[in-house]
Amino acid sequence: MPLQPQGSLATPHVEMNPLMAIKPAGPLILALNCGSSSIKFALFDPSRIAHGRKPEWSGSVEDVGSDAPLFKADGVQAHTVHAGDADSHPAALELVRKCVDERLGGRTLVAVAHRVVHGGSKYSQPVRVDAAVFADLVSYIPLAPLHQPFALDAIKLFLAALPEVAQIACFDTAFHHTLPEVERMLPLSREAWQQGIRRYGFHGLSYQFVAQAIDEHYGDRARQRVIVAHLGSGASLCAMRDLQSVATTMGFSALDGLMMGTRCGALDPGVLFYMLETGKLSPDRLAQVLYHESGLLGLSGISSDPRALLARENEEPARQALTLYVRSIVREICALTGALGGFDMLVFTAGIGEHNAVVRERVCAKLGFFGLTLDADANVSNKPVISRTDSKVFVAIEPTNEEWVAASSAATLISN
Repeated sequence: MPLQPQGSLATPHVEMNPLMAIKPAGPLILALNCGSSSIKFALFDPSRIAHGRKPEWSGSVEDVGSDAPLFKADGVQAHTVHAGDADSHPAALELVRKCVDERLGGRTLVAVAHRVVHGGSKYSQPVRVDAAVFADLVSYIPLAPLHQPFALDAIKLFLAALPEVAQIACFDTAFHHTLPEVERMLPLSREAWQQGIRRYGFHGLSYQFVAQAIDEHYGDRARQRVIVAHLGSGASLCAMRDLQSVATTMGFSALDGLMMGTRCGALDPGVLFYMLETGKLSPDRLAQVLYHESGLLGLSGISSDPRALLARENEEPARQALTLYVRSIVREICALTGALGGFDMLVFTAGIGEHNAVVRERVCAKLGFFGLTLDADANVSNKPVISRTDSKVFVAIEPTNEEWVAASSAATLISN
């Protein structure tokens, strides 16, 4: 069933080649991954999803809210869309809705799979969203204010547009429900634990995909002591044993752990008291600083992208930001090694992890005391395996695929 425009949102004008519509066949599942400034989308055939991970069609809208939002999709050259078509998150969602509708080519949607960052302590599996579930997800906004609202915007739009189509929430926190209870605890009162203040962990859809992929590619090696480094604009590490999460760097919120593009990572809470007292900051202003004005961007004053900082590394702020970034990753890898009792495999994933050879090389160089040795040529070429044959730690690059995990989960849920 075609998706219909909702409310007062104007239908954006995007020129589409009708020959590129997906050929008529069975129904499809739409996977949506909504961030604060980007939306990734992909259409999967549920009858083939277990046998292949390539979507029927996929794309993204990037730089949502900017003067020059960018639309990219398979078979369509990346191009700037009219700013009014993506000058807000709802407008960008409407753009995606129209593009998907035109690509369906007469096929129907049976489900929309949404990446939802926070499922609290209640949701350890994907779930079909109804009014009660939606209310729960709204209540988790304070736990993930940077991400949760955008997923909820998408769910609300598609619930209204296609009330008969299953809206499936797939949670980034779910993969970490295998954490031992002691790993989920924070050194606060028992009352805090009872209020849900605990370590949740994030990037779970990415870790779920990587766990499955390395199991397929490396067998028994992947079931040993593995640390996965999800390095993107948001970043975290996950320690796995037998392909399950046993420790992770992000905790109660997506601010914890590693230094990130614009987020601070682990920080002495005393700093926050000091900033509130001396700077007379409101909670909203403090959140803006910690989520959007810290990390690589804050320390360098230049950019949140390591590529831009590497290009200006002759300048001290860029050099210092990169140095602290690498040290943060190394420090946390060492901490997780202690939790695992050693480690046998290191896996890089996400945008920086998959594509930035310099960051990988610098991280691995500081891990040499573990007997880790990198194959320089393989690293520069982004080969799947980048460690030398004599390395005591096996090092790999594994591209993540969060959209496939969400769509696959939705296919399983609606088939039961």
